[in-house]
Amino acid sequence: MIAKLTGKLDETGEDWAIVDVQGVGYLVHCSTKTLAALGAVGDACTVHTDLQVSENDMRLLGFAESSERDWFRLLTAVQGVGSKVGLAILSALSTGELRDACAAQDAATVARANGVGPKLAGRIVNELKDKAGAMPGVADGGMAGGTAVSPAGGASADAVSALQNLGFKPAVAAQAVARAQEELGPDAGEGELIRVALKRAAG
Repeated sequence: MIAKLTGKLDETGEDWAIVDVQGVGYLVHCSTKTLAALGAVGDACTVHTDLQVSENDMRLLGFAESSERDWFRLLTAVQGVGSKVGLAILSALSTGELRDACAAQDAATVARANGVGPKLAGRIVNELKDKAGAMPGVADGGMAGGTAVSPAGGASADAVSALQNLGFKPAVAAQAVARAQEELGPDAGEGELIRVALKRAAG
């Protein structure tokens, strides 16, 4: 699976970008926040990706941060949230705002996204309320929930991503890493988190 692209930003559209990697152009569908973060056409860029394959389509989704990709995977695990709706939510809300909205059961905030009605917003916050605390969230300006994000947030996000790459569902991976974080403390490294989280997920 294609997990990351590093190359030159070749072209952009309303919800997509083409990244030129050594002469090969990859079309990636992105949120507006990711498009803004990629810079200007011709700039060097790195995009974290998620490949979605359906019966009639193969689509590469692109994200400026791995935390945004983690949230996308979690969102699209909710019934009724496809890739377009997932990107719409991530266009309307930063990952920090999304995390706080889910934790607080604030469906109205999630419903700000295009294509998300009150019923779907309610389902999203209800299903993700217990998982939000373990997920990375960086609000605009590098703040999450009104406080600075600690470096451990990156380690936990990477650990969640690693477990998902091993085949664990996003929700299971997030919960296992959250329990590992509680056990090891905020300064735990990625390797320690993965080791303990694997035991928790297997148990």
